[in-house]
Amino acid sequence: MFDICQWINEPETWLAEPERLRVITDRHSDFWRQTHDGAERHSGHFFGARVTSGFTAQLRVAARCKNQGDHAGLMVRIDEQQWLRVGIGYFDDTPQLLSVLTLGRSDLAVGAPLGEREEVWLRVTLTQGTLRVQASFDGQRWPLLRLASLPAAAEYRVGPVCGTPERGGMEVAFSEFSLQTPLQRGLADLS
Repeated sequence: MFDICQWINEPETWLAEPERLRVITDRHSDFWRQTHDGAERHSGHFFGARVTSGFTAQLRVAARCKNQGDHAGLMVRIDEQQWLRVGIGYFDDTPQLLSVLTLGRSDLAVGAPLGEREEVWLRVTLTQGTLRVQASFDGQRWPLLRLASLPAAAEYRVGPVCGTPERGGMEVAFSEFSLQTPLQRGLADLS
């Protein structure tokens, strides 16, 4: 599935295999926009596929986030000012599930601490302007992480994202990437 993706901010070191994408992050790579400190960063690594209608995207991510702002996960992007990223992130001295929604300005939603886990499955479904964001620790049970709105667009890009704003050299492995028509499940359905 990675063969339909294209880079925004291609990292210096990466390898796409049939079922796996490996990336080593460049120094000072990040996506972040007009937050409390006024930072504007559009240097993160994003390997996105083009989509023109609703979808469900799923991805398995393995990364050892260990510095403030390190992140690896799944991104849905309209343009530089409208996007969502979700995944493993390092915040408050611990790896956690994090999501950032940017509609002009970025926010930060902190989910569950990951403890010793370095791997997570992510799922984002876009239907009628609503993003349903889910995460799983086993690829079977999918609790809701976030429900958000994203403006309608003629085209979206969706795929793996990673960055290390304070350093470089984080190794990330992405696998099990899939894109399909939107799953039609109720919010209480964890499958």
